[in-house]
Amino acid sequence: MIRENFRILLFDLHEGKGEIVELAGREEVVGGSGLAAMLYSRYGDAKKRWDDDGQPLIFTIGPLTGYFPLMSKTVCAFRSSYHNEYTESHGGGRLALALQFCNLDGLVIIGKAVRLSCLYVSLRRIELKDVEFMRGMDVDKAGKTLRRMYPGGSGHRSILRIGPSGEICSSMACINVDTYRHFGRMGGGASMGAKNLKGIVVCGEGELNVPAEIQKTYLKTFEEVYKKVTSTDMMKKYHDLGTAVNLQSLNDIESLPWRNLQQTSDPAITSVTGAAFADETLLRNGACAGCPVGCVHIGYIREKAKSENRYHYHQVAYDYEPIFSAGTMLGITHAFGVLRVLDVIEKVSLDAMSAGVALAWATEATERGLVSEKETLIPLAFGDVEGYQQAAMHLGRGTNEFYRLLGQGTLKAAAVYGGEEFGCVLGQEMAGYATGELFFAAQTLGFRHSHLDTGAYSYDQKNSEKDVNTAVDFLMGDEPGRAYLTSMVSCLFARSIYTDEQLAECLKSIGYSKLAESIGEAGEHIRILRWKVRADTGFSPENFSIPKRFYSVKTWKGPVDATYLDSLKEEYGRRIVELIDTQDKAK
Repeated sequence: MIRENFRILLFDLHEGKGEIVELAGREEVVGGSGLAAMLYSRYGDAKKRWDDDGQPLIFTIGPLTGYFPLMSKTVCAFRSSYHNEYTESHGGGRLALALQFCNLDGLVIIGKAVRLSCLYVSLRRIELKDVEFMRGMDVDKAGKTLRRMYPGGSGHRSILRIGPSGEICSSMACINVDTYRHFGRMGGGASMGAKNLKGIVVCGEGELNVPAEIQKTYLKTFEEVYKKVTSTDMMKKYHDLGTAVNLQSLNDIESLPWRNLQQTSDPAITSVTGAAFADETLLRNGACAGCPVGCVHIGYIREKAKSENRYHYHQVAYDYEPIFSAGTMLGITHAFGVLRVLDVIEKVSLDAMSAGVALAWATEATERGLVSEKETLIPLAFGDVEGYQQAAMHLGRGTNEFYRLLGQGTLKAAAVYGGEEFGCVLGQEMAGYATGELFFAAQTLGFRHSHLDTGAYSYDQKNSEKDVNTAVDFLMGDEPGRAYLTSMVSCLFARSIYTDEQLAECLKSIGYSKLAESIGEAGEHIRILRWKVRADTGFSPENFSIPKRFYSVKTWKGPVDATYLDSLKEEYGRRIVELIDTQDKAK
């Protein structure tokens, strides 16, 4: 049955106790992103630091989770260690369906465990277990250990864990979800680490029931959506080569970052394209629970075992962003080399984008004499796979003061050692789209500093005119729809399938008729609510600048226009503040 009210598990780590809370507000905030913002408003404290014991770590799903294909994401919301402001990260895997099958819309974790612990949640049992013996474990060993500790439930169980980077509260620490997915951006792993939480296991033991009177309508709607997903070309790209197909096309239009964004194109692309990865390294495709597409591409690396005369192999997931960050950004031009660096980044549980971009800055800083081997511990040079493997390990474990500082953010390290002008940071370490001015401005000020906050990277590739108002109108017009989709919580790859009309049909088919009638209004309300919550925790456009490196980029349109870029950032920031002020005045 559908849930008119939200059903939330509130768990206090210090007390070791949880309770089920039912909250109204479905019609206003829907679920996912909207629900997370509402929950932070209720349980968070805008006046206290990100690592205060009382700050909540929030996981939420949407009303269509489990009912329709690609409604497979979970929103993780928290006060970010990166900038001390409210933020979100989105992850796939099995977590969304596991929460749904626990009859939950959200999980809110407060307090701090006395010792390193793991939280287990199922329909019938909630348990906090001491796992101090797991301190320092990488996510590979942690995953194996947690599976042994909580046997059974395969396919219905989701396992979240952090590596050593989360334990030291690195702002680049991610949360690993079911091995191949992540809450990657903005330091969610640090929020778990600050709570002495090594892992979270959610085992969904329930089932979904569709009332008999609507089963026929529901099944018809489901089949329509499923056909679009599996029998048309709408999702074909994501299954075949995956997002890695973008490497060649972005290189062709001089929009692919190379060697710390000193270039945007290189002939060496031929060995690290999506086709090259598929031909040389691909083992299999995987998928998030509830998704028939299979966009998760899993490659392999083969290593000779130390002290043994035999080989073993590791499976490593890849897509566009990790290949850019651990490949072209570092000047690595062969597929297995990229996967070897990614394998280390995964084990210490760093956000791949942040780690790769940070190490690219450190490499250029080394070339310029701003840092030396005294700081980096090993020589850093573009293209050196073994060097980057060691550097990633140092970064994830915070081996010395340099790596601990770099783990708090590239620009924080640059403020001490110099080199701020070539730090490739747009709010957080950049995503891999050097498409031009609108993308640079949009990621700098975007809600979660993600390229998928907006369609700016696509706009840059289609528009050469420099009309500030038209471009910012596009950003502002695009945002409510995305906020609504992330409140569903849909995979954003499926945004061409889940139009407002299709969402309305899906919602009505399972009994959410009121939601189906207010998509536009709810999207706008959620957009404003999220910005208001973030503003309450300190957001201001003036907090974020664009480093000089981005002003020297050349794309298919020619060199970046500095005046246009600055005007876009100023106007986008003004419009966001206007939204927040409108909400304040309405109250």
